[in-house]
Amino acid sequence: MPALVNYSGDDDFFIRKNSIELGRLCSISSQADVYWPPHKRVRISAPFLFRETDFEQNKQPSINDLPGECIFEIFKRLPSGRERSLCACVSKRWLRLLSSIRKGEYRSSNVVKENIDSVSYAIETISSNENGGYLTRCLEGKKATDVRLAAVAVGTSGRSGLGKLSIRGSNSSCGVTNFGLSSIARGCPSLKSLSLWNVPHVGDVGLYEIAKECHLLEKLDLCQCPAVSSKGLIAIAENCLNLTALRIESCPKIGNESLQAVGKLCPKLQSISIKDCPLVGDHGVSSLFSLASSVLSKVKLEGLKISDFSLSVIGYYGKSVTNLMLSGLGNVSEKGFWVMGNAQGLQKLVSLMITSCRGLTDVSLEAMGKGCANLKQMCLRSCRFVSDDGLLAFSKAQGSLECLQLEECNKVTQSGIIGFLSNCGLKSLALVKCMGIRDISLDTPLSSPCNSLKSLSVKNCPGFGTASLAMVGNLCPQLQHVDLSGLYGITDAGLLPLLESCKEGLAKVNLSGCLNLTDEIVLALTRLHGGTVELLNLDGCRRITDASLVAVADNCVFLNDLDVSRCAISDSGVAALSHAEQLNLQVVSFSGCLGVSNKSMPFLKQLGKTLVGLNLQHCNSISARTVELLVESLWRCDILL
Repeated sequence: MPALVNYSGDDDFFIRKNSIELGRLCSISSQADVYWPPHKRVRISAPFLFRETDFEQNKQPSINDLPGECIFEIFKRLPSGRERSLCACVSKRWLRLLSSIRKGEYRSSNVVKENIDSVSYAIETISSNENGGYLTRCLEGKKATDVRLAAVAVGTSGRSGLGKLSIRGSNSSCGVTNFGLSSIARGCPSLKSLSLWNVPHVGDVGLYEIAKECHLLEKLDLCQCPAVSSKGLIAIAENCLNLTALRIESCPKIGNESLQAVGKLCPKLQSISIKDCPLVGDHGVSSLFSLASSVLSKVKLEGLKISDFSLSVIGYYGKSVTNLMLSGLGNVSEKGFWVMGNAQGLQKLVSLMITSCRGLTDVSLEAMGKGCANLKQMCLRSCRFVSDDGLLAFSKAQGSLECLQLEECNKVTQSGIIGFLSNCGLKSLALVKCMGIRDISLDTPLSSPCNSLKSLSVKNCPGFGTASLAMVGNLCPQLQHVDLSGLYGITDAGLLPLLESCKEGLAKVNLSGCLNLTDEIVLALTRLHGGTVELLNLDGCRRITDASLVAVADNCVFLNDLDVSRCAISDSGVAALSHAEQLNLQVVSFSGCLGVSNKSMPFLKQLGKTLVGLNLQHCNSISARTVELLVESLWRCDILL
């Protein structure tokens, strides 16, 4: 029981840290309590009990007893970012108060500017990582909360301020809300880039604060933000006149009104991307191009309910557009594409990508060729109404195209490809899943060779076989990059003519998934192109053995990337590679090679002197102990296990 202590004597009193027995009785500070040595008997002169109220009367006053308004005024007078960050570590209440102060409201903000050290707790002040000269921060999943955003706002306010913020996947009940975004707005007025992905609890209020405080905002990315409406985006357009890039995806409440405001009030807008927004229509899209001084250069429209009118406006007024991507525009007909091409407004268009648009036909494709005089790259995906006739007409009207990619264009055949190569000076051709291409014998002789084509990629086109390879070899003798991945029907005899016809020397060869190829074709490849090949991918070529690696070791001088995953490779092949003095391999993959065992460890160590990447996944013959030793020895190499 606590009692009144009466002590007399000459002994000095002692100080003990964090006294338990008499800490509340004789406290002289928050860190030290007074007590007397135990060898003196304590005499009780007047026994009585202390009541709790007696202690409460002597309780020291605390700053937490002050109302929030007073603490707010105190915090406004903190001299530097260091003190503000330390105070934010005390409690969530203090953190919230500090995050509610605008950067310009600090009395010392115009006098003291100092860099602060990193502070523990959720303050997590931004590391020395910088992007484009300003601080960046990315919060994902469970880390995306209001508390962390408030900590970021306070922690960066003493520095140059946060420049780029990305919030992704905060759909939990404790995720980011308008409060957290408001904290960023008040504490980071220098914010230039904001990305919000899957944040259902952030609405117009949060964007209001961003628009009110962050006038330097240049890039805004809104993806799956169901609570954000046109009102929030209009506020951004009215206050952030430096906006240069805007991306909107799956925002069901954003409509034409907001895009009209952006088109009218954001004269510096250069890039716009709109996807799966059901309220966006022709009036919104067309308003983006209405100004004669528009500098809009990159446009992506996907899954929108727009019609021919929008494409007509783009064709007439998109004079600054250099990159155009159109996807899933089900309401656009042939007329829309035809007018867009014939309007002659897309003279600066360099890159064109069209996906799943049934309005793109042979007639409209020809019009696009005539209206886009400077087009360099074109990609057509799932355009089921484009055939050989359209390709031939386009190639005759278009003389500047350098790169062409066709994916799932099943009406295109071998004849169309040959005609296109004959008429257009292509540098790169890619065919992906084009089921209309079949090996056929041509009755007419091939046209003059296409000496400009340097890169050929044919992926997962099962009809592309021996005859097609021979045709490509005769027509394109200057190939340097060849990708035939997924062509399981080709054989050594079919591929050999192509290798023999490439006069310049192949630099990159990808034959992954070509199941019928054997060591014979690798021997021919290394003999013909061993002095130029830099990348060789034989992943899944299960008939490739150690003989191929011996040929690679003997003939390939500049090879730096080799992939023999799931091949019939053993320890002998690895040994052959390690003994090659002229090889300077940087990346090697033996994934799924069951013949590679612990015996390869010294050879892998020898290869590791130059390697930066080694893939040993699914090599079940290599023990865990060997893997540990390899990791210790090849500490400079990234090893996939």
